[in-house]
Amino acid sequence: MSDQTKFTRREFIRGGVAAFTVSFGAPAFLSDLARAQGASRRNLVVLYLGGGNDALSTLAPYQDPFYFSRRPFIAIPAANVLQVGTDSSGRALGLHPRLTGLKTMFDNGHLALLQRTGYLNSSRSHFLGTDIWGSANPTGTIGTGWLGRYLDQLPSPVDPLAGWVTVREVPRALMANRVAVPAIPSITGYAFQSPNGTGIEGTYSRQAMTAIASHLPADKPHLSFVNGTASAAIATLDRVASVGTYVPTVTYGNDGLSQAFRAVAGAMVRGIGTKVFWVTTGGYDTHATQNTNAANAGYANLMGTINTGLGTFYNDLRNQGLLGDTLIIMFSEFGRRITENGSQGTDHGAAGLMMAIGGNVRGGLYGTAPDLNPFPGNPTLENAGGDVTHAVDFRSVYATVIDNWLGANSTAILGADFRRPDVAFV
Repeated sequence: MSDQTKFTRREFIRGGVAAFTVSFGAPAFLSDLARAQGASRRNLVVLYLGGGNDALSTLAPYQDPFYFSRRPFIAIPAANVLQVGTDSSGRALGLHPRLTGLKTMFDNGHLALLQRTGYLNSSRSHFLGTDIWGSANPTGTIGTGWLGRYLDQLPSPVDPLAGWVTVREVPRALMANRVAVPAIPSITGYAFQSPNGTGIEGTYSRQAMTAIASHLPADKPHLSFVNGTASAAIATLDRVASVGTYVPTVTYGNDGLSQAFRAVAGAMVRGIGTKVFWVTTGGYDTHATQNTNAANAGYANLMGTINTGLGTFYNDLRNQGLLGDTLIIMFSEFGRRITENGSQGTDHGAAGLMMAIGGNVRGGLYGTAPDLNPFPGNPTLENAGGDVTHAVDFRSVYATVIDNWLGANSTAILGADFRRPDVAFV
C-alpha cells in the first residue's frame, strides 16, 4: 500500500464504512469494522411470551385433518385463519385471525415465522424451560445468559444502559459477569429517592451521593464495585427520564405490553445507548378454557394484545425511520401438546414457534410444519405422537441474531457452532 493510500483504523471508523467498498478481496479487519459499525446502530428487542405459547394456535396448519380431529373445540376454522402460504413441505398455514397487524408485516416481507424450534428432550417445567432458553444450554442452566455473555464481550467501558429490562426482574438471558442490566418497569419510578424530597434538598442529596460513589478505592475492591455500580446508576437517571418526554407518532394502548413498547421506542428515538431491550408479556399457560376462537377471551385476547402492541410499535418505528435498525424476536419457553385436554385447553408440550420482525428481516416461512397424524414413527412428532418434535435448535436462531445482527461471534457466546444457513432471516 502506497503512502497516498495508507489510513489508520481510527480514520476508517471516522470516515465511515459508506466511504469504502469492501470487496471480497478486502483485508479482514475492514470487513470486521464494517460489520461492527453497522451493528452499533442496531437495536434488539426480545419479546418473551411467558407460560408456554400454543404454536398451533398462533400459526395453524388449517388443512391438516388431524388439527381439527385432535382439537374439536379450539381449532381455528380454516375460513378464519389469515393465510400466509405454504411452507417447503407443502403444508398450508395461517395466522390467528386476531393477528391482522402481523399479517401486514408478513405481507411486507418483515416477518419471519420459524417453525418447530426447540431442543432435544424439551423440559415441561416453566422455570427450567425459561432458564434453558435464557442460558442457551439445555444441560446447564446455572450462570450467565446468552445476551449477558454478548454484553460481557463489548469493549469497556460498557454503557450502564446497554441493556434494559421492562419488567421488575432481570431474566436469565441478560445475566452477565461484568455488566449489570437495570430493570426499569417504570420510567417515572426510575429516579433518585431521597428522604429530603425532590426539591433543592433532594438535589443536594443526589450531588452528595454522586460524590461518594465516585470514590473507587483500589485497595477495597468490594467497595469499589458497589460505588462503581451506584455511580453508573446515577449517571443513567437523566437519560431514562428523557424517555418520558417522548411523543410517539402513533397512539399506544394503555395495556402493559403497549406501554412497555412505548418506552422502548422512546429510548431508541432519544438514543440513550441501549442495545438490547427485554419485554415480557404473560398469560400463555392455557391449560383450561383456551377459547381460541372467542372474540375477547382466552387465547384470542392474548393474540389481540400482541397484535395491538407489536402493530403500534412497528408503525411508530417505521414513522421514525428506525424499522431498519430494529430486530424483534419473539418466543416462549415451550410449545403445547397437540390434542386439547378435557378442559378445552392445552398442556405443556415441546417444540414451538419463534418469530422475527424488522425492516431488514427476510420475511417468510422457515422450517416445516408438523404432520399431526399420530401414526407410529411420525418423524415430526414425539411422545407417542402427543407433541411436536423440534427440527430447528433454538440456538440456531440465536446464532443468526448474534452473528448477522449484533455483529458478534455466536460460536464463542453459545459455546458451539449452531449456525444454519436455512434460518438466516437477517
